[in-house]
Amino acid sequence: MEEAGVSLAYGLQLPVQSQSTLYTETWETAAGPQDLIAVARAVDRAGFDYLACCDHVAIPRRLAPAMSTVWYDPVATLAHLAALTERVRLLSHVAVVGLRHPLLTAKQYATLDHLCGGRLILGVGAGHVREEFEVLGVDFERRGALLDEAIDALRAALGPEEFPEHHGEYYDFAGLGQRPRPAQAALPVWVGGSSAAAVRRAALKGDGWLPQGDPRDRLPARIERIRRLRQEHGVEGPFTLGAIAEPLYLGRPGWDVGRRTLTGAPEAIAESLRAYRAMGVDQIQVRFRSRSRAELVDQIDLFGAEVAPRLD
Repeated sequence: MEEAGVSLAYGLQLPVQSQSTLYTETWETAAGPQDLIAVARAVDRAGFDYLACCDHVAIPRRLAPAMSTVWYDPVATLAHLAALTERVRLLSHVAVVGLRHPLLTAKQYATLDHLCGGRLILGVGAGHVREEFEVLGVDFERRGALLDEAIDALRAALGPEEFPEHHGEYYDFAGLGQRPRPAQAALPVWVGGSSAAAVRRAALKGDGWLPQGDPRDRLPARIERIRRLRQEHGVEGPFTLGAIAEPLYLGRPGWDVGRRTLTGAPEAIAESLRAYRAMGVDQIQVRFRSRSRAELVDQIDLFGAEVAPRLD
């Protein structure tokens, strides 16, 4: 919820690193590290605000046909790409922080932020795969409550104190030092999810909201709820409202890109995306349809050169 007139920021959920059938392109199934690096560098070069990486520990057989088992570890992946990029921010979208003790999560992400010079955004979410929780000995039914407290514990553990302290129902620690500290004095925490509980959690505990694919007609009501909750509870400070845009293809595709995909000239695409800013959205996450790494990189470059300047 930044000041009106500020340009709409844009980020990208990286291909290859997660391969759900909901969005994976055919070429990604045979792709690997060099493809991921090439896309990350293109995103950095094109002025994207962030690149994002997902989080799953292990996928059960019942879900593997739809989700696949390809889910790169976000800390390892973002750390690797941090060393190969210069300015783009690094977003976990989203880290299922309830699967791990907050001190373990803090150690990983504080180190990452330290190494990348303060480019990290910690996106967090409750998770949805029961078997992941069960195999790690975490109560799936309490994942919402665990996340609520984990955010508080992480605020302490990622803050300026070398010896953070937190005393809660699920986590209790004090007198245990961790260095290096994050490069950022206050590492931003964006909360993912579009359920009523997730929206409330984002409003009251987050520095930003990452919706889970809400269509445009649902966003205004949720944005208004976030604003109302923050006002009612006296929550102040900067807050970043996000949205996930429809799939994009700049130009005339000449192949079936799906009926929901926005296509056309850069000005037409920009005009459509500016509607998100009019709703109060601060940043949009985009995804491009593509048949190869080269085509995806071309789309990223074209977006940065021809669409981004028109998003003001």
